[in-house]
Amino acid sequence: MNPMTNVKNVLKLSERELSGNSKSSWHDQYKDSAWIFVGGLPYDLTEGDIICVFSQYGEVVNINLVRDKATGKSRGFSFICYEDQRSTILAVDNLNGIKILGRTIRVDHCEQYKAPNADMSKIDEITASIRIEGCAPVIPKPEIPIKAEKTEKKEHKEKKRKHKEKKSKKKKKKKNKSESDSSSSE
Repeated sequence: MNPMTNVKNVLKLSERELSGNSKSSWHDQYKDSAWIFVGGLPYDLTEGDIICVFSQYGEVVNINLVRDKATGKSRGFSFICYEDQRSTILAVDNLNGIKILGRTIRVDHCEQYKAPNADMSKIDEITASIRIEGCAPVIPKPEIPIKAEKTEKKEHKEKKRKHKEKKSKKKKKKKNKSESDSSSSE
């Protein structure tokens, strides 16, 4: 089937759902898969470019930009996995049929997609690094020494204890003052 026909069919399904004629969403049959297919991509886009576009609807956890085995160049389609399946619905509804660099892209659900477990020696460097490191940048967490963390907790507890002591002293003063005022007025 022509890719533009697929784009139009997905748009018709969405319109039919919005009109209220259907009792359940057509997206429900894909509720067990967080993968989407993206076709019609410009050939010079990288994985990072695609993630920038598709991450506006959720956290992208995996991407497979299909490349030519001999040249390593993009073949114009990819598979994307979101952290949350609900993001796939947003991406399909909002990005299907848009133009990127003059090309209309097609976005649709994938019911049963498994990421390839290819031999790492046969793939290009970019794809290999993405499969090893992942597609999202890893932000290093600042390391707090355990001793410093324990000291901070002790200091915090000590401050709380002192604050409680001050409060109880103020209450005692008020109580003593009110008792002395009442006894002197008699």
